[in-house]
Amino acid sequence: MRHPADFYRTVPRALTASALGLGTYLGECTDAEDDRYRKSIREALGSGINVIDTAINYRCQRSERAVGSALNEAFSAGEIRRDEVLVCSKGGYVALDGEPPTSREAYETFLEETLFVPGVITSNDLARGGHSIHPRFLMMQLERSMENLGLDCIDLYYLHNPEEQLLAVDQATFRARLRTAFELLEERATSGSIGGYGCATWLGLRVPPDNRQHLSLSDLVALARDIGGPGNHFRVVQLPFGLGMPEAARNPTQRLGGKLVPLFEAAEALGLGVVVSAPLMQGRLVADLPDEVRELFPTCTTDAQRSLRFAASLPAVSTVLTGMRRTEHVRENVAAWRQVMA
Repeated sequence: MRHPADFYRTVPRALTASALGLGTYLGECTDAEDDRYRKSIREALGSGINVIDTAINYRCQRSERAVGSALNEAFSAGEIRRDEVLVCSKGGYVALDGEPPTSREAYETFLEETLFVPGVITSNDLARGGHSIHPRFLMMQLERSMENLGLDCIDLYYLHNPEEQLLAVDQATFRARLRTAFELLEERATSGSIGGYGCATWLGLRVPPDNRQHLSLSDLVALARDIGGPGNHFRVVQLPFGLGMPEAARNPTQRLGGKLVPLFEAAEALGLGVVVSAPLMQGRLVADLPDEVRELFPTCTTDAQRSLRFAASLPAVSTVLTGMRRTEHVRENVAAWRQVMA
C-alpha cells in the first residue's frame, strides 16, 4: 500500500505511527456496533493505518474487546505483525461492563461490588463519582485492558483526562496522586506491560494557567524525569485539535522558559509526541467548509478529508485520531493521503 512520505511519522522513543489513527469512542453498546468496529479495524490495518486508539471505559469495555478481536483475526490471518501496530488505551474512568446500569442505584451497587468491597479503592479515591488515578485502580484497569485486548503489552497507555481530578481536589492532593500514578506507570513500562505512557486530555492542556483544570506540560515532564530519570517512559500527550478547536496551535497556554507558548511548541521543545483527537468535532466538520480551506488541500475530494489533512499538517502532530465505525469511512479518510500520490 503506497502512501506519501508524510503518512508515517515517528513518535519520540516509540513506534513509527501512521498520520491517521482509528478511534473507538463513539457508538452504542450493541453487538452490531462491535461488528462494525471489527470490520473497520481490519480495513484500517489493511489500508496502512497502524494506530488503534481505545479506552477501557469506551462503550462499556466493548471497544477494547472489539479491538482485541480484530487484532487477533488480523494476526492469525498473517495480515499484520504485532510489532507493526501501535495499540493505545487509557485508564482513569470507571469502566462499566457490557452495558450501562439501569439506574443510579445500580451504578452505586456496581461501585460497591467491584471497587469498594474488594478494597481496590475507597469512595474518597473516586473523584466526581467516576474517576480515579489511584495506583490500585489503574493497575486493575490496565490488567483488564490487556485481557480485553488479548495483548501482553499495550504500546501507549494514557492517564485519561487527569484534569478531572482538579474539579474535586486541591493542587497539592492532585500532585500527590499524579506522582503515585506516574510511579506505577514507570514500573509497568520497566516490566514490559506498557511500552510508554502519556496523558490523554480534553481541556487540561488547552486552557490557560489560571483555569482550575490547567495542566502544565513542563511539570508533567519534570515529574516523569524525577521518577524515571532521563530514560523515563512519558512519551505522548493527546488532546483535541482541528479547524474547530485550534487552541493547541494558537493559544499560549504552556509556560516554557519564562514565557507562555502554545501546546504544540511546548511539546516539541520537551521532546513529546502529540496525538490529536476530535479533528472532525464528531461530524460537524465534514461539510460546508469555507472555500479558503478547500483551496489549501486541492487533492482532497471531501471536507472530511480536508479537516483531517489540516489537523495533521502541523509539524508537532504525530497522529490524528478519528472515529471510523464504517469501512467506507476508513476508505474515504485514508484517501485524503493517497490523493497526494495521484
